[in-house]
Amino acid sequence: MMKAHSFHIPVMGIGFTIDSPLKVAQYGMDSVISLVDDILLEKLRKMYSEKFKVPYSEITDKIEDFRAKRITAYLNLISDLAEEKFESLKNVTSDKSDEFLAYINMLPNNSKIKEEFRKLTLKDFNFSEIRKWAAKNITMGSIDVNIMTKVDKDNYKNKEKLPVEYNDAHAALRGFANSKLYSSVVLSAGMNPRLFNYMGQFEDFFPDEKGTFKKRIILKVSDYRSALIQGKFLAKKGLWVSEYRIESGLNCGGHAFATDGYLLGPVLAEFKEKRNELSDTIKEVLNQELIAQNRTIPKDGLSFEISAQGGVGTEEEHNFLLNHYHLDSIGWGSPFLLVPEATTVDENTLKKLATAKEDDLYLSDISPLGVPFNNLRDNTKDAEKETLIDKGRPGSSCPKKFVALNKEFKETGICTASREYQHLKIKALDSQELAPEIYKKELDKITVKSCTCVGLGTSALLAYDLDTRVEGKGVSICPGPNMAYYDKIMSLENITDHIYGRANMISRNDRPNLFIKELYIYIDYLKNKLVDAKISMNKKEEKYLITFTKNLNEGVLYYKSLFSELKTKFQDVKVNVLNELNESEKALKLIAIEIENLSIHNNVKPILN
Repeated sequence: MMKAHSFHIPVMGIGFTIDSPLKVAQYGMDSVISLVDDILLEKLRKMYSEKFKVPYSEITDKIEDFRAKRITAYLNLISDLAEEKFESLKNVTSDKSDEFLAYINMLPNNSKIKEEFRKLTLKDFNFSEIRKWAAKNITMGSIDVNIMTKVDKDNYKNKEKLPVEYNDAHAALRGFANSKLYSSVVLSAGMNPRLFNYMGQFEDFFPDEKGTFKKRIILKVSDYRSALIQGKFLAKKGLWVSEYRIESGLNCGGHAFATDGYLLGPVLAEFKEKRNELSDTIKEVLNQELIAQNRTIPKDGLSFEISAQGGVGTEEEHNFLLNHYHLDSIGWGSPFLLVPEATTVDENTLKKLATAKEDDLYLSDISPLGVPFNNLRDNTKDAEKETLIDKGRPGSSCPKKFVALNKEFKETGICTASREYQHLKIKALDSQELAPEIYKKELDKITVKSCTCVGLGTSALLAYDLDTRVEGKGVSICPGPNMAYYDKIMSLENITDHIYGRANMISRNDRPNLFIKELYIYIDYLKNKLVDAKISMNKKEEKYLITFTKNLNEGVLYYKSLFSELKTKFQDVKVNVLNELNESEKALKLIAIEIENLSIHNNVKPILN
């Protein structure tokens, strides 16, 4: 069966989409659960077991392989409960039809299912016929999961390092693989060869004769080269990527991976142009490996989907991406944080999100992973962090240790946001006897880190009034820049009507086109890199800046050509967009001159012309 909707809800934070499938899967909407925090998953499993009167037996950290078992148990529970909701929805009667009608009404305007239902009920409303039709025609949304491949901490028992399969990401993968779900794992944050190798141990990731999978692989990527490299690597293990999920490097929520200045439009154009080439290249590698492993080669071959996400905000943008780049789905993330019927955000944070403007949303250095992180200014987790700094005790107590990955001081790893790490790092800094100005700058680099692996899950605990004694009440949240243009708490019907152009949930009229917004963010990012380069710049840094600027210039030229040729789409903003592209071109020329001057000043020999 075809998907009911042309959008999906990506993973957001750790807790914000932790139970989204239970809220939206019955309406045919795909969503993604983060598998980072098994402690949080276990708390919610207990809560939902009690709520729906399902027998519950706690999986404590004393049990062998507890992390994987907690994840399997939670996913199985969510699967059962979501399935029950969906079956109930399909069992439509004269007394119980609201949920079913909501399913139909929220479908896209051009939905074949919607049209068939209209024809079926044109003359009368025969509930027996509707139930038979629904059983054959309507689909439940997919309950997908996300694993950040690099969040793969080593684990220890009685001070002895456990085998690699007990690492955090490996255990999360095993938890998903052992679940009853027929769905996808979204692999994000780059390649982890050990984890990719480990996937080959689970039969559910291999196709049957018809080319179907019990468990599918979705790769989240920022450019074509990354998709090709990772897709081929997995194919060499006999594993097929069923979807390439392209995310804007900077115009997104959560962690931001800027790449080398590749903009979303040119990246999507490359995927469109090379889609068949990508398929043929990887299929050849895959089939060789399936033969070598004596496995089934699907009779009709395999296909993959391509989707995109990051900064999409209107029906026109949504449809343009789908149609112009031949995409299969569009991810809508940040706006869904304002939809309690789809995501889980505590009341205080909801209010902060609804009133957030551009200046409240910024790219920060707070992530312990050392990757730029989209942040909401004045969130309660950062306020908690500042209080500890003011008390002279910077750093978190690190109760969960999911990102205790730094091995500078301990082989077992420490989180850079922890009190232990920051104490050791500040002690080393003190011994350097730096000038006050330089010392302050280096100190801020240490203490800026925030305990996001706790903060990104706490909102769910607060929303459901669960115990927060271990975690505290500080909430981290990671909306993308697009959040600035939404100021209403919305219903699920509101947001789907907005996506499909039946309503407008954006009250402002100054929202830039998604391509222009992303371009601005990239230019600001480049300018910030230039500020750092003014202190010192080596050949590698110079090459990066020149390449970044060159790619942005090529992106601007691509957009100028694209918008000049558009005859029907974006006509109301076309003139403004072309003007903004001209201004961006001028700004990039000035940046190129500045890089050249810095190169001469720092006596760095040019690498590129």
